[in-house]
Amino acid sequence: MQAKDVVEVEAGKGIVGDRYHGTKHRHVTVQSRESLDEAADVFGSEVLSELTRRNLTISHGAVPREPGARLRIGAVLLEAVRVAAPCKLLDDTIGRGAQEALRRRAGTVFRVLEGGSISLGDAVEISPPASP
Repeated sequence: MQAKDVVEVEAGKGIVGDRYHGTKHRHVTVQSRESLDEAADVFGSEVLSELTRRNLTISHGAVPREPGARLRIGAVLLEAVRVAAPCKLLDDTIGRGAQEALRRRAGTVFRVLEGGSISLGDAVEISPPASP
């Protein structure tokens, strides 16, 4: 995992340079700092964003979990696919009990509808799923 100030995101593919770039549904994973702070309360120790194996961390608010919900970060438009399950490697990288503490707090998997750059500090807009 690498912290970056700017990432390039391609529509239909994901973050350039990411191991999941070009896969069908797992383009970008997004978590929130607020959820990580909740997990830290359960875990009993700080949960660092860079150790969770997620692509992006938003600083405020909750990440939408409902399929079809949309999240715009800077120029990039994302659509929620599913809740991201916490990786079993978290107990090794963060500490025993981290995986359980992150259950239901591990973020969401998104597909990229509109690509562009995402920079540290970009505005975040959340839209609920479209009505049928």
